[in-house]
Amino acid sequence: MTASSLPADYLERVYAGVLGKLIGVYIGRPFEGWTHQRIVKQLGHIHHYVHEKFDAPLVVTDDDVSGTFVFVRALEEHGLDLSSKDIGKTWLNNIIEKKSILWWGGNGVSTEHTAFLNLKHGIKAPASGSIKTNGKAIAEQIGAQIFIDGWAMVAPGNPSLAAKLAEAAGSVSHDGDSVHAAKLWAAMEAEAFVSKDVDHLLDVGLKYVPAGSLLTKLVADIRGWVKTDQDWEKTRQRIEDSYGYDKFPGVCHIIPNHGIMIMALLYAGHDFHSAMHVINTCGWDTDCNSGNIGCLVAIMNGLSTFENGPDWRGPLADRALISSADGGYSINDAARITFDLVNTGRKIAGEQPLPAPKDGAQFHFSLPGSVQGFVATRYELSPNRVKIEQVTDDQNRSGLAIHLNGWTNPAEPVEVLTQVFTPPEIVKMKTYDLMASPLISPGQTVTAVLSADTSNSESVSVNLRLKHYNPADTLSIFDGPSTTLSPGQQQTLTWKIPDSFDSQPIQKVGLALSCPIGHLTGTVRLYSLSYSGSPHMTLKRPAGAQYDPFQPNGADKPCSFWRRVWIDSLSTFHTKFFTSSFFLAQDRGEGNLITGTRDWIDYTVSVPSFKINLGSAGLCVRVQGLNRYYALVFGSGRKTVALVKARDESRIELTNASYEWELDTAYHVTVRVEGSKIVGSIAGKKVLEADDSEYTGGGIGAVIVDGSLAIDQFDIAPV
Repeated sequence: MTASSLPADYLERVYAGVLGKLIGVYIGRPFEGWTHQRIVKQLGHIHHYVHEKFDAPLVVTDDDVSGTFVFVRALEEHGLDLSSKDIGKTWLNNIIEKKSILWWGGNGVSTEHTAFLNLKHGIKAPASGSIKTNGKAIAEQIGAQIFIDGWAMVAPGNPSLAAKLAEAAGSVSHDGDSVHAAKLWAAMEAEAFVSKDVDHLLDVGLKYVPAGSLLTKLVADIRGWVKTDQDWEKTRQRIEDSYGYDKFPGVCHIIPNHGIMIMALLYAGHDFHSAMHVINTCGWDTDCNSGNIGCLVAIMNGLSTFENGPDWRGPLADRALISSADGGYSINDAARITFDLVNTGRKIAGEQPLPAPKDGAQFHFSLPGSVQGFVATRYELSPNRVKIEQVTDDQNRSGLAIHLNGWTNPAEPVEVLTQVFTPPEIVKMKTYDLMASPLISPGQTVTAVLSADTSNSESVSVNLRLKHYNPADTLSIFDGPSTTLSPGQQQTLTWKIPDSFDSQPIQKVGLALSCPIGHLTGTVRLYSLSYSGSPHMTLKRPAGAQYDPFQPNGADKPCSFWRRVWIDSLSTFHTKFFTSSFFLAQDRGEGNLITGTRDWIDYTVSVPSFKINLGSAGLCVRVQGLNRYYALVFGSGRKTVALVKARDESRIELTNASYEWELDTAYHVTVRVEGSKIVGSIAGKKVLEADDSEYTGGGIGAVIVDGSLAIDQFDIAPV
């Protein structure tokens, strides 16, 4: 893999690209698939977000976001010299069939669904996405292009590398003009780090497309029409007449959509606001097209591209949802994604990773304008009473400034929180499920570094606050340590979160602020908020989730968000009807139950009652997806147990021991991970020990092969 020199403003340009991608997707998502005519008639020309017209959240789960920022992690899983086959392995590690990342439209209908089934059935990439395997109609839909932005952002100024990576990634699921389009767009985005000349970008991108391809003819036609028409609506109509949906097979062909993207870039590539207007008003696959255009235009023009127009960044607040089997990456934000991409790009370029901002604080507000999901949640407050912005103080310290101007008594504090788990509005999200694990759990320590401005009119009371789900599937408040900040005072609040929520997940964390005398004019600065350590908690079915046969129609109580903590690839996942909290079944092959994040490093997980009813099963630790974990496995012959490392399609026995075990018998099973040591115990007695350092952190769970398993609870504690 060829290294490249990095632009001086690489970090901020990637941040702009990530924001541009998110903004573009979330603008176009509500009316995806609409024609231009329908958009103009029902919505008018698109100049800003329209989600509220659809009674939908702005930030939703979407394949364009999830695939873009999950598939690029193949560079982490498989190294820098990536092949299409390697990226296919990342698909299988992160995609849960019919649940995460993709549009599950059916075999032979959805290109990605078709390719996934090929991979699952042993057809390796690139054959999994080839025209020979799937036919031309399936292989040339839009999907190769929509996931490529990450490959360009790790190859700034290196279009050859970006095109190579985009080809390898696109070929997992697509072929022909679809992959050509992915290469062209990735090359343009990589070149956009060093050039703002749209015609130059197109010339660079076309170097990676066969001269006689339909894609080359499409670009040439549009360039000519743009020069003649000088009117994007007239050119759009020409594209529809010559290259419209009616000219191509399948659900969402690449050529019509790529055509309007090229047109939007030529007319409006100089200005983000104009680009969003044109590409979204054009119609068809609006979230895909808008996301790619948004990323390229933002990379090209930098963070200033979002200024002097509609407020794109305020409603977004950096938030992103990324659904995959690695649930600790699902509740995400643009700053975190940016640092991951930049450090990968630096590694490719032979550079050391950037120092972790503020000693590794997850919420550090070090990028210009970044709020990392923090919003004032008391929406009844008028905007002039609470304002949140990223600032740098007179000592050059970045932070989140919370400006207060009005009545903020202790009974009605201002809440400034960020989400750390699946939001309540998940029930309004359509098409794409969200697989996620809580970022913060009981037993971990939350630390906030705060100050009050010297110009504040009064002292301000601040306490750490979290909100967790309750049996009614609403959020309950739980407060931690508090302090009173006098004008000019700085303070650090530290809170070890207790296991006090009956296995209900924490959904938000942040601050609650009030003034003892009721009225305050001033500013509190949050310099960082971090969480650390391994959890100390029990996970089981909450008391409020018990099945109640006396409710109408035998329905159970709401109490469903505790179950969403668990990511599963199982055939059946029962959480009621049975005495055990978890009754798990896998009809064929391997199924997984997972929760936790890669921040969980050294810990012990124990299951007091681990009962295999059929087949074989294991207790998993340091889980990083469906195919990357360690497990204490009860062997299929019922005469052995083993410590196993899952690595892609391989299941490697690190060590094994003779141990006769029985079906329908409860065993107390414990696995401890500390450094490179993995220790497995049954009934309090150590039976296995191994040494392996490939996976340094990750969640916990269970694996079941061709059978079923009952578990009463998981007890997790630091070592």
